[in-house]
Amino acid sequence: MEIRHLQLGSCPDSWGVWFADDPRQTPWQRFLDELSVAGYRWLELGPYGYLPTDPARLRDELAQRELTCAGGTVAGVGGPHKDLQAVLAETRKVAELTAALGARHLIFVPVPGYRDDVTGAYHEPAELSPERWRALIDNSNTVGRMLAEEYGLAMQFHPHADYHVETQAQTERFLAETDPRFVSLCLDTGHLAYRHADVPAIIRKYPDRIGYVHIKQMDPAIADRAVAEDLPFGQAVAQGASVEPPAGRPDVPALLEALSELDAELFVVVEQDMYPVDFDRPLPIAERTRTYLNSLGLHSTPASS
Repeated sequence: MEIRHLQLGSCPDSWGVWFADDPRQTPWQRFLDELSVAGYRWLELGPYGYLPTDPARLRDELAQRELTCAGGTVAGVGGPHKDLQAVLAETRKVAELTAALGARHLIFVPVPGYRDDVTGAYHEPAELSPERWRALIDNSNTVGRMLAEEYGLAMQFHPHADYHVETQAQTERFLAETDPRFVSLCLDTGHLAYRHADVPAIIRKYPDRIGYVHIKQMDPAIADRAVAEDLPFGQAVAQGASVEPPAGRPDVPALLEALSELDAELFVVVEQDMYPVDFDRPLPIAERTRTYLNSLGLHSTPASS
């Protein structure tokens, strides 16, 4: 079986790359080589500056490995409820590269969030004030409009643990209040499941707002312990919160059943939040994950086919 309107891809996060200057990260050439060897044909670019930022060079590097860009990634500038000008400047850099590679999606990951991943210190309250929430909505619409009108890109907003859009209720409120012409959802199945969301229910309630998918699973015991012990998300990941399917939640067959009902072509990008013990072995994890998802009907079809 093949769910033909869903295309499987992966990204640098699954190779332990969170930020472009992380000294522990996998070299970018190795990442691209292993991504191709693992059988993926679509990739999300990951942190800006990790891969070459010259469009011609990056296009050549991808072509050599039969890879195609599914989308660009904005991360590290924080949420749009704060410094809109900084957000716009960072987003434009990524948008220019993404559009030059022929992709149509820009994934906005609002990190860092309200607390420090390492120390657990809170930088701001976990709940936004009414004024800050209004700024989040208005600024997200502004960013999405800019991307659509100036670059031909769709903004895919990524709910994230330890940010102010992390629960099912917050995600649904965000979708209800943002402009559907300019803002869609990067449905991150792991982050939502980490906060006990019913992911298939979100898909079925907002079928027209699911624009892109990050597929991963979370260990429910570690997620529950993180709540009980007030651990930041980074510490939970270091303890192994992100797991290979089908070991965690949400249930992948149920998730794919809901996605298969959508009347839209979507990228489903594997984004496993690696933790240090796995930094030296991402390739076998990527291969096993692809094989499992292939068995459920998700495939990675080359752009030329």
